[in-house]
Amino acid sequence: MPPPGSSRPPFGKGTGGPNGFNPRNAEDIFAEFFGSSPFGFGSSGPTRSARFHSDGAKFGGFNSTDNIFRSHNEATAPRKPPPVESKLPCSLEELYTGSTRKMKISRTVVNAAGRQVQESEILTIDVKPGWKKGTKITFPNKGNEQPNQLPADLVFVIDEKPHDLYKRDGNDLVVNQRVLLAEALGGTTVNLVTLDGRNLSLPVTDIIGPGYELVIAREGMPIAKETGNRGDLRIKFEVKFPTKLTPEQREGLKRALVGVK
Repeated sequence: MPPPGSSRPPFGKGTGGPNGFNPRNAEDIFAEFFGSSPFGFGSSGPTRSARFHSDGAKFGGFNSTDNIFRSHNEATAPRKPPPVESKLPCSLEELYTGSTRKMKISRTVVNAAGRQVQESEILTIDVKPGWKKGTKITFPNKGNEQPNQLPADLVFVIDEKPHDLYKRDGNDLVVNQRVLLAEALGGTTVNLVTLDGRNLSLPVTDIIGPGYELVIAREGMPIAKETGNRGDLRIKFEVKFPTKLTPEQREGLKRALVGVK
């Protein structure tokens, strides 16, 4: 209240109240000092301050691109570390027929008390027929966990073990086969055991020359994105020449090959 006998209003310029007092709205008073209302209704008119804005552009004369009233959760959001990758070696047989792998992992987790403890778990990986080296299988949030961080993802990357007989080339399988000169000229039969345990008997009636390759359709690797389809089996031949011949053998070869182009 103003002192007795005073006719000057102590607040603002209004004289709407008794004894010259103007009971202004608290929202208007806040807006006069800070340029906006904390109640969400805003303020307008000549009492709005030019120095203080609540839109994040200025506050207290300092430039800023962030609103100082942003939420606490936005500023303290937990960070997710990069994924943890681990190789998963597979034989060609597993990649040919498919398989199920059980992987026991041990990882660090944060318990309810905020302490780091060790935890073990068994993960199941279904290896699909035709998967290639480099294929990734992701288990979200199965990596180690740190305080104030999200757990990392665990990623297994398919790796291919070497095979004694077959070599993979994309979706094809390649076999190197050595034959004698007599077999290369007179014909032979190639016997193979496939990656799924079948026996193949492949007669070769063509003359096997340098660079000769026998292609067996659809006996290669399964094509993962084309169910039921397979690549080819390619047999590359190497001819083993004799290191010694008797005079009789030389003459016999000459007679047999005279006129052959």
